[in-house]
Amino acid sequence: MPKPDSEPEPRAEAEREQASRGLEDPEAVAAMEADAERRRRRAHFLRELHEARALRDRVQPRRARAARMRQQMRMRTFRW
Repeated sequence: MPKPDSEPEPRAEAEREQASRGLEDPEAVAAMEADAERRRRRAHFLRELHEARALRDRVQPRRARAARMRQQMRMRTFRW
């Protein structure tokens, strides 16, 4: 099924957005894309880290409880 003419092409829309921001400089565009890629990789890493911690907590509940208690004590005694 063909796309309706009212939907803009993704590349054309991105180019218009860059032009509206004044980003005709290819280096600025490359820097923005590199930054976005870094944020995507970081988000992926943090998701996997959270999943690994959750799995570890399920597998070792006693150790996880002890770690939570240590963290709570650390936060209670922390001075701002």
